Amino acid sequence: MKSTVRWIDDALFLGESGSGHSVVMDGPPEAGGRNLAVRPMEMLLLGLGGCTAFDVVHILRKARVRVTSCQVDLTAERAPSPPQVFTRIHIHFVLSGEGLSKDHVERAITLSAEKYCSASIMLGKTAEITHDFEIIASAQSL
Repeated sequence: MKSTVRWIDDALFLGESGSGHSVVMDGPPEAGGRNLAVRPMEMLLLGLGGCTAFDVVHILRKARVRVTSCQVDLTAERAPSPPQVFTRIHIHFVLSGEGLSKDHVERAITLSAEKYCSASIMLGKTAEITHDFEIIASAQSL
């Protein structure tokens, strides 16, 4: 896997992935940025959310559960001094689907957290990561 990050100006950077996609990152005004884009540490947190959401949806689909929506809300705390690593991350899943049960969701989240989600396992080396979830009735079943 390869990526390239190019400095544009001030605290603005352009990241290009090996798969040909681009993303802009910027810093806060107090660090010379203009707040034009996501910050790099926010990008890391978003990556964690995307990684675990991908796993959970994939695992549920493999179990033949029809997932109709999946949202992942993340909150994180960072160390007060450099390096300001994440020290605590909470991941809240909000899912809906046909035949979606508490057991299905718990199993999918556990498998993601403990076996499949590289980002979660890597960040878990410095941060305490917790999870919870809620299941919302599908619009189709209302």
